[in-house]
Amino acid sequence: MENKGSKSYLFSIVLVAVLGGLLFGYDTAVISGAEKGLQAFFMGATDFQYSDFMHGFTSSSALIGCIIGSSISGLLASNWGRKKSLIFAGVMFFISAWGSMCPETMVLAKGEPNMTLLVVFNIYRVIGGIGVGLASAVCPMYIGEIAPSNIRGMLVSWNQFAIIFGQLVVYFVNFFILGDHVAPAIESVGNGLNQILNGGEAAWAIETGWRYMFGSEMVPAGLFAILICFVPETPRYLASIGEDAKAEGILAKINGAAKAKEILKEIKETTLVKTEPLLTYGLLCIFVGIMLSVFQQAVGINAVLYYAPRIYEAMGFDNPMVLTVFNGVVNLGFTCVAIFTVEKLGRKPLLITGSLGMALGALGVAFTFGNPELQLMCMISIMVYSASFMFSWGPICWVLIAEVFPNTIRGGAVAIAVAFQWIFNWIVSTSFVPMANSLGYWFTYGLYGVICIIAAVFVWKLVPETKGKTLEDMSRMWKKE
Repeated sequence: MENKGSKSYLFSIVLVAVLGGLLFGYDTAVISGAEKGLQAFFMGATDFQYSDFMHGFTSSSALIGCIIGSSISGLLASNWGRKKSLIFAGVMFFISAWGSMCPETMVLAKGEPNMTLLVVFNIYRVIGGIGVGLASAVCPMYIGEIAPSNIRGMLVSWNQFAIIFGQLVVYFVNFFILGDHVAPAIESVGNGLNQILNGGEAAWAIETGWRYMFGSEMVPAGLFAILICFVPETPRYLASIGEDAKAEGILAKINGAAKAKEILKEIKETTLVKTEPLLTYGLLCIFVGIMLSVFQQAVGINAVLYYAPRIYEAMGFDNPMVLTVFNGVVNLGFTCVAIFTVEKLGRKPLLITGSLGMALGALGVAFTFGNPELQLMCMISIMVYSASFMFSWGPICWVLIAEVFPNTIRGGAVAIAVAFQWIFNWIVSTSFVPMANSLGYWFTYGLYGVICIIAAVFVWKLVPETKGKTLEDMSRMWKKE
């Protein structure tokens, strides 16, 4: 223990923390399987007409909570600590899963769709979004603050792996819940109104199926909320509130007793005060963090992650769901590329390479979409675009956001950066379908390709390389800028 710490102790802590990432992916993707049954259920309301606009809002209402959760994450992380903030996120996940499954709970009549029930359901989805927003900001921060500098990038990258894995898990869970039952087929009849084509055959999916899909999240949410109680607070936070002995004890378990004293000394040198004003280290520091978040979404990846079946169907493929699952497996594989190369190659090379790969893929889609003879090339371009994101902007953005800010402004700075991420997530997610329908897929993916090139230039010119640097080095680095 004097010379080296326990890797098993460190990895067990990180394993619990990345469950927050898995819940992040699970909660954002669960709607994909449930939304048709949910739509058909509320179309049965007699006191209002459930329009396409209402369904679009209901399907994405969790994003409102995501923006709220990420915005308050800095305040909670700085005042409650990283651990208590994650416990709170776990509780939010669980409440949302239960409430989304049974929004009538003990108050409203079971199975009777009406406007009050729709409002209550959306409130529960917003609560879940608050959990997602908190987890998206605090999980990378927690892992970044507890991990040794030489493997920090790899460990934070596991959070992105968990997000993608959580999305894949819920795809399969939704598939098994539906089983032999039929999902409702819904057809537009104009003016934002719809009709159910197979209402009788899809009765179970409309009344019950979507409830089980949302309720399934209670299992990982409850597990996360319980297990996070048994992990330690981060040494950086403990040192910032004067708990030096506890901080040193945790550092010793991870790094060894001798190294723990050295790290604690560095931490104390940069945490003479608990917090400092956000602009203490200059505007560029905050700007870089915000733009990392903006570019992670502006490159358009959610146009693939959220609408993959729609895109493959528009390409003319008969099996869009099979291609979507295959794309998910490819995404997992290329996320592993980042995990095992981020400490060898560094953050900037992966981001620049990934940006150029995404640009190639996006422009490939722009030039081949709609041409039956180039259908295969179009599909390959989508795969290249998605895979390039998964070894670059997907995980590496979270790594940099977790480590690029100095200790004394990290909570607030991360909150601002992640809030911008969710705002641009919403912008990209809601603009893709109308932009693709009105201006064409060639324009939409051409725009994403140009943004990818701009992102590569931004990283090359402005983003610092943080490979091998301690979190305490960040203070010295930005002071020199």
